[in-house]
Amino acid sequence: MSAIVAEQLAKVFRIPQKDPGVVGALKALVRPRHADKVAVDGISFSIEPGEVVGYIGVNGAGKSTTIKMLTGILEPTAGTVRVLGRDPHRDRVANARNIGVVFGQRTQMWWDLALLESLNLIAKIYEVPPARYRDLLDRFAETLELSELLKVPVRSMSLGQKMRAELAATLIHEPAIVYLDEPTIGLDLLVKERIREFIKQQNRERGTTVLLTTHDLGDIEELCRRVIIIDGGRLIYDGPITTIKARFGRYRTITFDTGGPIPVELDLPHGAEVSGREERKLVLRFDRGLASASQVAARLMAQVEVADFSISEPDLAGIVKQIYAGGLAEQPEEVALC
Repeated sequence: MSAIVAEQLAKVFRIPQKDPGVVGALKALVRPRHADKVAVDGISFSIEPGEVVGYIGVNGAGKSTTIKMLTGILEPTAGTVRVLGRDPHRDRVANARNIGVVFGQRTQMWWDLALLESLNLIAKIYEVPPARYRDLLDRFAETLELSELLKVPVRSMSLGQKMRAELAATLIHEPAIVYLDEPTIGLDLLVKERIREFIKQQNRERGTTVLLTTHDLGDIEELCRRVIIIDGGRLIYDGPITTIKARFGRYRTITFDTGGPIPVELDLPHGAEVSGREERKLVLRFDRGLASASQVAARLMAQVEVADFSISEPDLAGIVKQIYAGGLAEQPEEVALC
């Protein structure tokens, strides 16, 4: 059984419309007007147990609305969703026992209580056996470096400390599915790395299913093999990261530091071109479907004295920009999977 199944899932919000001023307010009372805002527009996907899937899109694409329907907070306008075989809105209590949620800018802990007291309360709410709770608390305190924070009120923590504490609170009842909505927003690199490693560990050791929404594509590249991309509430891609990287990441860059002057005219392999030039530095861009890095480097070294060089791979951020710029529509059918 799939962990999550969404079929033609849609959510439409009715937004009141009124003219400004007192007259507008009176008109709205007598003859109210509404406009429909489509947040999610008929998306379908399934996620298997143990998968870590990136769910990405620009602001307003419908990511958070989808998460809220999967958690049962919102009821779909149309379509169906099943989480571990249940309707998450109708069976909210049963659904809540098997999921964990982290919203990057909101907390599930009590602001004035020490972290340990919040975790104690959450464990009691979910009826975690005392012995198991103590074991999990010790493990999380060590892995997330929370030992010195257990007696600190949540309001006194830094953003990075709060996010580590949120992960502990989310996973203390060992949910089968975890939704992470911007879990590393605003965090420094060291804290991000610690959180990524913790998520990997939970997935590896417990087979936790993870749906991750984020604007930090470094999170996606580190954690996910599969991505779902939505735009305007519609699903535009669902498949492996490797597929879109192979199609959209055809171009690589080699930067050469030279030991001497660079000739004006260069004999380069087919598919390679100069993309930058300084007195003793040359940047070449090449299509790896037409030429290999070794071919480009060897051809240049036969013409120029090279002291050092480095190769840059295309990153996911640049690839997603291409997709949103309309690149996906220009690709063959086997790439546009949706």
